[in-house]
Amino acid sequence: MRPVSIVGTAQIPVQAATQQGLRQLGSQVVRDAMESAGVERVDALFASNMLGDELQGQKHIAALIADESGLAGIEALQVQAAMASGSAALRMGFLAVGSREADLAVIVGVEKMSEGLAMPAMSKALDAREVEDGATLISKNADLMRIYRKRYDVPEDGFVNFPVVAHRNARNNPNALFKDMSVKPRTVMKSRMVHDPLRLLDCSPICDGAAAVVLSPAEEARAHSPHPVRILSSSVATDRFRVGDRPNPLWLEAAQQSAIKAYRQANVHREDIDFFEVHDAFSIMACMQLEAAGFADQGQGWHLAEEKRIELRGDIPITTMGGLKARGHPIGATALYQVSEIVLQLTGRAGKNQVRGAKIGMMQSVGGAGTTVITHILGV
Repeated sequence: MRPVSIVGTAQIPVQAATQQGLRQLGSQVVRDAMESAGVERVDALFASNMLGDELQGQKHIAALIADESGLAGIEALQVQAAMASGSAALRMGFLAVGSREADLAVIVGVEKMSEGLAMPAMSKALDAREVEDGATLISKNADLMRIYRKRYDVPEDGFVNFPVVAHRNARNNPNALFKDMSVKPRTVMKSRMVHDPLRLLDCSPICDGAAAVVLSPAEEARAHSPHPVRILSSSVATDRFRVGDRPNPLWLEAAQQSAIKAYRQANVHREDIDFFEVHDAFSIMACMQLEAAGFADQGQGWHLAEEKRIELRGDIPITTMGGLKARGHPIGATALYQVSEIVLQLTGRAGKNQVRGAKIGMMQSVGGAGTTVITHILGV
């Protein structure tokens, strides 16, 4: 495997709803990312989208976007891993360039969740038999939060700083859905109960968006970008599919194993990580990821939020540009937003949200209820 770098990025502002279709959204960010990298042609395109076949009646997204982008003829494949699809597509691009199967690859994520009923479609990431019994991703995460709070004696407001920090950081992100929204602890506690104990502000929103990145061999990266960022590691692990079948439902085994693999590949210690873009689709998931990745002992992750150690000037900053909670979580595009934001941080272009001295950033994406977890570590 040869080293791989990110040499171009593109994001569009996340919206509650857009009139543009998947092909327009995807092709726009593909062309913008390629322009950012100074290239007119790539060897491969890997696309991420979870819901297009159900909500827009559209399959074969990768070839569609390649054609719309003027790239007909190249390798174009869609990659899926439920809510971790964006990271799965990034990993495929990393492997393609690293193995010399491609010299230039563009990775694109696109999602329009505003059309149709997104939540029932998303629940299909769970076991179909659970869904038949009424399970949803919201109910599963509510169960985890309820069990966690009881087992570790967490006060009712123990998780409030996860959404508070995310929304504060989103205010300086022009691409965030909630950049104009101010959230205080009392705002979280007064938000409506979605599924006890999950409140509305514990959950990421339904939204539309698209983002893309261009990858090249690291040895050629400077030819494409004045500020390339290396992908130091890419790893994936899975857990038992059903939460109820896991020995300890409050431990994200896939997140731990994926993180361990990534640390080894990158030859870094968790203390070397300057910031961590967690998959905060729900507050409880952000908390459990911090524990699984080694930043807190089991049952102690919520203290990192309570003690404000997850803020931009804290021990382990998370959701530095708003995260899934406040930037938005257009599923297929989410990881591509995350990686684009990490590139901004590592190249000193994150503005008011800049993490001081950031040299190494990590991101995790979670598919299903912790079933598939993909970790990437980036550095300069």
